[in-house]
Amino acid sequence: MEGALTARDRVGIQDFVLLDETTEEAFINNLKKRFSNDLIYTYIGTLLVSLNPYKELDIYNSKQMDIYMGVNFFELPPHIYALADNAYHTMLTEYNNHFILISGESGAGKTEASKKILQYYAVSCPSTTLLNTVRDKMLMSNPVLEAFGNAKTLKNDNSSRFGKYMDIQFDSQGDAVGGHILNYLLEKSRVVHQNHGERNFHIFYQLVEGAGDELLQQLGLERDCQLYKYLTQGECAIVPSINDKNDWKTVKNALQVVNIDESYNNHLFSIVASVLHLGNLTFSPDSKGLATLRSNSDELQWVSNLLGVDAEKLHEGFTFRKIEAKNDQILSPFTIDHAIYARDALAKAIYGQTFTWLVNRINESMENTDPSRKTVIGLLDIYGFEVFYVNSFEQFCINYCNEKLQQLFIQLTLKAEQEEYEAEGIEWEPVQFFNNKIICDLVEEKHRGIIAILDEECLRPGDATDLTFLERLEDKMANHPHFVTHKLADKMTRKTLERGDFRLLHYAGEVTYCVVGFLDKNNDLLYRNIKDLMCQSKNVIIQKCFSTLDPGNRKRPETVATQFKSSLLKLTEILMAKEAWYIRCLKSNESKQKGQFDEALVRHQVKYLGLMEHLRVRRAGFAYRRKYDIFLQRYKPLCPATWPHWRGDPADGVEVLVQHLGYLPNEYKMGRTKIFIRHPRTLYATEDAFERCKHELATRLQAKYKGYKAKGEFRKQKEAATKIETCWRGVQARKEREKRAWAVKVIKQFIKGYMTRGQAKTTDNSEYLAFVRQNFLNRLKENLPKTVLDKTTWYSPPPVCSETSEILRKLHYRLLVRKYVRGITPQRKAQLQLKLVASTLFKGKKESYPQSIAQPFVDTRINEQDINPRVIQMIRNEHIKYTVPVIKYDRNGFKPRPRQLILTQTAAYVVDDAKIKQRVLYTSLKGISVSSLTDAIVVFHITCEDPKQKGDLVMQCDYLFEFLTKLSVIANKRDAIHVVQGSIKIEVQAGKENGVDFSIGPEPMVYKGKNGHLMVVSIVCLTELCLKSHRD
Repeated sequence: MEGALTARDRVGIQDFVLLDETTEEAFINNLKKRFSNDLIYTYIGTLLVSLNPYKELDIYNSKQMDIYMGVNFFELPPHIYALADNAYHTMLTEYNNHFILISGESGAGKTEASKKILQYYAVSCPSTTLLNTVRDKMLMSNPVLEAFGNAKTLKNDNSSRFGKYMDIQFDSQGDAVGGHILNYLLEKSRVVHQNHGERNFHIFYQLVEGAGDELLQQLGLERDCQLYKYLTQGECAIVPSINDKNDWKTVKNALQVVNIDESYNNHLFSIVASVLHLGNLTFSPDSKGLATLRSNSDELQWVSNLLGVDAEKLHEGFTFRKIEAKNDQILSPFTIDHAIYARDALAKAIYGQTFTWLVNRINESMENTDPSRKTVIGLLDIYGFEVFYVNSFEQFCINYCNEKLQQLFIQLTLKAEQEEYEAEGIEWEPVQFFNNKIICDLVEEKHRGIIAILDEECLRPGDATDLTFLERLEDKMANHPHFVTHKLADKMTRKTLERGDFRLLHYAGEVTYCVVGFLDKNNDLLYRNIKDLMCQSKNVIIQKCFSTLDPGNRKRPETVATQFKSSLLKLTEILMAKEAWYIRCLKSNESKQKGQFDEALVRHQVKYLGLMEHLRVRRAGFAYRRKYDIFLQRYKPLCPATWPHWRGDPADGVEVLVQHLGYLPNEYKMGRTKIFIRHPRTLYATEDAFERCKHELATRLQAKYKGYKAKGEFRKQKEAATKIETCWRGVQARKEREKRAWAVKVIKQFIKGYMTRGQAKTTDNSEYLAFVRQNFLNRLKENLPKTVLDKTTWYSPPPVCSETSEILRKLHYRLLVRKYVRGITPQRKAQLQLKLVASTLFKGKKESYPQSIAQPFVDTRINEQDINPRVIQMIRNEHIKYTVPVIKYDRNGFKPRPRQLILTQTAAYVVDDAKIKQRVLYTSLKGISVSSLTDAIVVFHITCEDPKQKGDLVMQCDYLFEFLTKLSVIANKRDAIHVVQGSIKIEVQAGKENGVDFSIGPEPMVYKGKNGHLMVVSIVCLTELCLKSHRD
């Protein structure tokens, strides 16, 4: 804790006792500063103040539990685990009983705090199968009690509407072996009435929303909370932050864990359902104004069935009161108000008795049967001081409870302080504080207190009302300084009081109570005939609850206030016998918003929880105290005489230390085992000096340590370098020797291999031959042919690899061919097939063929739009395969005429614009002749049987090889194409011949010769000239 003082300006003080000023303003500012840094816990000595952050903080995991286990209370930052762990280890060490009092307003986090403590004990205590069972029951009792005892209020969606004290029993080894729960003042009035914005107890909504359809049918319920009067008065049956369906599953599971079996479950839920049906019973006046049950007998029948009582007797109990006069019994009819009171009284009675039975069953399941002595830690989760706009009987009881606990709190705190001072031999200085015994006596004093007067008014014959009770109070308390009413107040105060109010000046401030309902709530009577009927119930739980009430006893039962007073006195006795630990829970804001700090609200709670009073008590003498050895261990660096080691008694060392620091005599006292420091500023100055000293010490230590480490490191490195050098030289020498020996061996083997390379494989030449093969393959890999046509770059192999080289060469060329073939497209393939046909027809036969190889063939040479439409119309039944422009030479005179040649499926057409000049059927085509020279003349030899029929056709085509290849494929006339050397005879018409003579000249010409033949002059092919000169 002392270490955190250096950051006090940023995150506040961890212990309020160490505040410079004990003012309310300083207290609030410190709380706010810590809250803004998500530090929700702060100490006042050993008291823990908890501020609800309304958000999840990562400070409750198993790692945090491990950190706080077995650690000194002030060693780590404030935490609920620190308080729980310290209480536990103090109990084990001193073998005595302890209790933890958790208090605060509704919504401040009291229930969550008790859960966190239980979870901590469940994890930190030793573990066995039996102990785990006990812990499970303790933990799972919470969901059950929350379902039946908690409800949504205006301030809290899960507000505990009862006080709970749980004893956790531990054996001598610290194992949790059992537990016991006491409950106080269940708010039974909530069963029948809820304020706007509030709900009934959770279990009703969980049953309606979460139970299965079969169970609801058995209980006569429907899955709609709006159908039940007891659930709709607050007009908020559905709350977004509450999941009733999931909570129902949790409660069902928890009931099994605490040993409430299925049969008891059925009886339990029957009682809950019966309360809902009771709420729907309505009454109407008869002709005399007396109460009669309206025509909703189904509800009455369901109540009868679920409670296991006679329906007629139940009806009678709601409409008549049984009065006994000597030996006679008289039925007195009810008014509607009395009937409603009887109905609501029964609902409250059976729910309250069932809640008590449930607590007892949980106690039975957690009961420890081992008779040996046990120590206990009690958890008291009880309502804090309540001040509402309208305060009634419940707030009166709750605030009376807080007065008693505040009285106990001050007594135990003063007692603990005084005992510590006496144990240490320090003179005790009386502490001035507000003693609230006067207020406790005002409420509880026999015959004169408010509770006594309230009971007298409830019991006296005659027409007693809430206002007569107020008049009695005014008569009895007229001069009391802490009591005021409208009648007793001065003129200014009277304006703030109604005529039916009285005001008490509590230790925490003024609270105004409205007396309306005080007598009814205090009486809480159930009519005898209804009580007798419940004793006859077939519902096991109801029968057990009401059979404890002696039906033959005619004595009037104790009032609620008296019962509560008695139970509170017993609780006080229980707590006085134990060592006390306190947790005060505060709300940070009313709207449950995370990060919001409502200063006015927090100030109000600080006042009502008596935190300033507790701080003043703790600060009345000495603000800080520590054992000598702990104090000396922390601050010994501040004095040369105590640093680094003090060899004598710790007390003497502390005395030397504080003298060196300049403590004044009135600033501290030396006890038997502790030093007491009066003012926080003295400790602040010491801690600040220690913080500065730490930096100086750290610098000196670092310098010394770094020097020591550097010298040691240098020596190590020097030794290591010498060793490494020695080893390295040896390694290098050995490597060099081995390398030379290996080289000699390799060279010898290489020479022997070279010398015997031509011989068969032996031991001497095997490695050399392997080297030759490897070398050949490596060189071959770098010089492989890239194309199929590359026949010259294959690397010449050595003799030993010749066979392998040939196999690899064939494989490689096959691979190249495969790659080439796989890369050919369908269009390219068709082109090559045509080129192959052309090669078959003309390769080595016609001189101009080599120049045509590189020129690709096209599908046609004339576009369809360039052909006259009339021609297309005339040959429409034949599919046009190919078209090409030609020059046609007349048969007589050989006059050249440009024409279009069209190849179809069946014939070749010679076209002149819109006229078909000649049609040559492929079947009449005897042969096709071309010369072997470079000319482009082609002759169609046509069968002529009729003298009138046209003879052979002579044409010149620039695309000779493409045209003839296409024709040979289309007409299937490959064998009909002949390459002729010399002249070609042509048949002009039947019986009449002529010829075409071919020759070579300087320039190409076509003309009619003197002999009447067609003379064709071709130029010499350059390729042929090159080949001829090469041959020459």
